[in-house]
Amino acid sequence: MVRVKQWQVKWIRIGIVMGASLMLAAGVFKASVKPEAAILPAACGQPAKLQAEAGGFVADPIAWWNGQRMTPLSQELPAAALAMVLGEATGEEKWIEVDLTNQRIKAHEGDRVVYDFPMSSGKFVKTPTGEYRIWSKFKYTKMEGGVKGTGTYYYLPNVPYTMYFYQGFGIHGTYWHNNFGTPMSHGCVNVAIPHAEKLFYWAGPVIDAATNALRATTDNPGTRVVVQGKTPVN
Repeated sequence: MVRVKQWQVKWIRIGIVMGASLMLAAGVFKASVKPEAAILPAACGQPAKLQAEAGGFVADPIAWWNGQRMTPLSQELPAAALAMVLGEATGEEKWIEVDLTNQRIKAHEGDRVVYDFPMSSGKFVKTPTGEYRIWSKFKYTKMEGGVKGTGTYYYLPNVPYTMYFYQGFGIHGTYWHNNFGTPMSHGCVNVAIPHAEKLFYWAGPVIDAATNALRATTDNPGTRVVVQGKTPVN
């Protein structure tokens, strides 16, 4: 029989208390991480670090969507005609409404709707409801997730005009389906590429055609995004 000395019992107790304290502290730290720093594993995207090369087009002949081989973008999209993009600034607050119930996006300037088009919200992962702000933009980004062998795996290079509004959830252009108006995504908000382009250059943070990636700042804030309603079951 092993005999435990009194001083050993004391240090065991101290170790247990310290371990519990560290676990609690870790939980508090995790809960306090800002949305833009903590990426949900279930989100549709994993935002890359905003390095100089981030957001650029990367040639990749392979794309998968829900276990099916897809045709990716073969070349960069034409440069945006910025003078033609989504109206003039009115001085009113710009904000984006994501209507899950009706599967539509509305771009507002104050009380006026300046753009209204169909979208596809989360089918496999719910698009989070709430009020957010765009915290980063990528002209192109890679998205990968799901589970191989279950028909949910996806690998999508060069997803165009991505605007992350909450952790790894964003609004972005979509080349792998055209079924807008119906839930289709893994949590993000899918829109047709022409609509995504207009929204990308209309919304803050303001980005020019020569810049591939940008993070919102106090001087160049992200546009408010309001996600509301309930995604229909399909």
